[in-house]
Amino acid sequence: MAAAVIGFAGVANPIAAASSFRRRERKNLSQSRSALTGGSSSSELRSRASLRAGEQRRSRHGAKVRCVSISKDTPPTTTTLPLREIPGDYGLPFFGAFADKMAYYWTEKLPKFYENRRDKYKSTVYRMNTVPGPPGFPDPRVIILLDEKSFPILFDVSKVEKKDVFTGTYHPDFKYTGGYRVLPYLDPSEEKHALLKGFCFEVLKSSGRRVFPELHAKLAAVFDGWEAGLQKDGKTSATKDLGMATLRFIVTAFTGQDPTAPDVKHSLGAGAPTTSKLWLAPQILPIFVPPAGVPKLLIPLIELLIHTFPIPYFFVKSQHSKICDFFRSHAGHLLDVAESQFGLARDEALHNLVFYTIFNAWGGIDILFPILVRRVGSTSPEFQRELGAEVRRAIEANGGLNPAALRDMPTVQSAVWEALRIEPPVPFQYGRAKEDLIVESHEAAFQVKKGEMLAGYMPMACRDPKVFTDPDSYNPKRFLGDEGQKLVQYVLWSNGPETEDPTLANKQCPGKNFIVTLSQLFVAEIFSRFETIQVDYASGELRSLKRRFCFLGLESMQPGASQVSARHQFVTSFPLNVLHWVSGIEISDKMAHYHHLPSVARAKEGNCIIVVVRRRLCL
Repeated sequence: MAAAVIGFAGVANPIAAASSFRRRERKNLSQSRSALTGGSSSSELRSRASLRAGEQRRSRHGAKVRCVSISKDTPPTTTTLPLREIPGDYGLPFFGAFADKMAYYWTEKLPKFYENRRDKYKSTVYRMNTVPGPPGFPDPRVIILLDEKSFPILFDVSKVEKKDVFTGTYHPDFKYTGGYRVLPYLDPSEEKHALLKGFCFEVLKSSGRRVFPELHAKLAAVFDGWEAGLQKDGKTSATKDLGMATLRFIVTAFTGQDPTAPDVKHSLGAGAPTTSKLWLAPQILPIFVPPAGVPKLLIPLIELLIHTFPIPYFFVKSQHSKICDFFRSHAGHLLDVAESQFGLARDEALHNLVFYTIFNAWGGIDILFPILVRRVGSTSPEFQRELGAEVRRAIEANGGLNPAALRDMPTVQSAVWEALRIEPPVPFQYGRAKEDLIVESHEAAFQVKKGEMLAGYMPMACRDPKVFTDPDSYNPKRFLGDEGQKLVQYVLWSNGPETEDPTLANKQCPGKNFIVTLSQLFVAEIFSRFETIQVDYASGELRSLKRRFCFLGLESMQPGASQVSARHQFVTSFPLNVLHWVSGIEISDKMAHYHHLPSVARAKEGNCIIVVVRRRLCL
C-alpha cells in the first residue's frame, strides 16, 4: 500500500494542535467553517472560498518577485537563474514508455530509477515517462521535480490544475466511488470542491471527543499483543496488529460504531481490514512496485494482471457494497449534516465519506504508523529514555495524555515530522500546467508549456541536501530549537508546507494536523507504557520491550469493604514480580496503565491488600 494517498484526515479537529502556528491554523479554519455553516448557497460558498484564496495569494506574493533562493512562494514568471532546456526525452512512442516502465518496476526500482536519471542529466528537473503507461493507460509523459525549490509549484493551484490527477496520469474507474468524482479528484476551481472539503472538515470536527480514548483503547490491545508475543516466542511483529487496530479506531472515531462488532447491523466483522483493502488496492495497484525477489517467470503475469489495464470494478463490487451498507447504517448523522449544511446529495456524501475514511484516513495511517514504530523503535535506548521522560513529564504536568500534554512534547513532535520528511506516506504529487510558466531548481530555470504534466517524487525532494544536513538519516531531533523550526516549512507530506493551512481553496490535506496529532499520540502512548523498545527497521520485528510502571498506593483493608483512601504512596519503576516479592500480593498488570481513571481499587484475596492507582506517573 505504499502508494496509498492521504488526501484527508482533519485540520478541523479541535484536538489538532502542537505549536503556536497550529493555533493560528485553527483560527483560520474556524473562520472557514463559519462561512460554511452560515446558510450560504453552494455558489456563495464557492465564491467566498475563491475570494479567500485570491486574497491569500495577493497578500503573500504582492507584485512579481524574482526567486533565487529556496522558497515556497509561487514560482516566478521571470528569473535570474540561467534558463535551461528541460533535459531528458520520452523515446519512441510506446517503446520508450515501455522501457521506462520496466526499469521503474523491475530493473532499477525506486529510488534508483529517479536517481540514475538525475545523475545522467545532472538535473533535478527532467522529462521522463511515468507508470503505469501503455497500452492500457493514458499519456505517461511528465516533467519530474526532485528538489525542495521546484516541488512547491505542485501546490499552487493558480498555476497547475489538479483535476483527476490524484493517482497520477490515470484514474481508476469511478465505479469504485459510486460513479462520483470524490474530493481528491476535484480541482479547487470546481464548485463541488469547497462543499466536499467543508463536509470533510465537519466530519473531523465531530470526531474530536472520541479520538484520544478510542486510540488509547485500540493501542492497549496492540501493546498487550506485543508483550504476549515476546513472552511466547522471544520476538514478534511490531506492525502486524496495527492495521486492525487503526481501522477500528478511525471508523469508530468518525461514525461512533466499531465496524468489527459482531452484534451490529452490517458489521464487517474480523475481516474488516481485508474487505477494506480488497476495495482500496485495485485503485492503486497499477502504480504498485512489486517487492524484490519476485521470480522472473512471474513478471509477465504480474504485468498483465495489474500494470497493463485498469482492474475492473466488478471484482470488488461485493466488498464495496458491504462497506457502504455499514456507513449507511451507522453514519446517518454525518449524512444528515452533508444534506442540511452543504446541500450535498446523500449518496454522493456517502461515497465521499467512505473514501475519506477508508482510503484517505485509514489508508494513510496504515502506512504511517508502521513507519513510525520502525523509525522510532530503531533509535538508541538513550534517545528513547529521553523521549519517554518528556512524555511522562508532560502527562503529569497536564493531568493525563491530552492535547495540552502533546503540546509539551517537542521531541515527540520533531520525531514525527522527521518520519514524515524522510518517508512520506504519499510519495507522489501531480499537476497539469494551466499556463506557460517558469520552474526553478537550485541551479537553473526551466520553461514549462501549458498543458504539460508535472510530477514530484517527495522522498527525494524532502531529502534535498541543499536544505537538510545528512538528509538520508533519520534524525528525530532535527526540528528542535529555532534553527529546527525554520526547517518545518520543508516538510511537504500533506501536499503543502507543514507551516501552511489547508483551506477550501487549496489541495492541502484537510487532515494535516489530525494525522500529525494521531502520530504524536501513537508515539506518546508507546513511551508512556514502555521505557525502551527495540525494533528491526528493515523487517519491523520487535526484539525487546522494557516496561514502565506507575504510582501505586498499597493499603490493607478488611474483607467486604468497598472503598479505600490511600494513606501513603510510593514511586517505583520495579517490575511487577519485584512488587509481588515486596508486598506478597499478585498485582494486576492491567491496572498499571489505566491513566484515564482517577483511581482504581481492587481487593485481593488472602491478605486483602489492594492496589490504588492514583494517576499515571512513571519516573
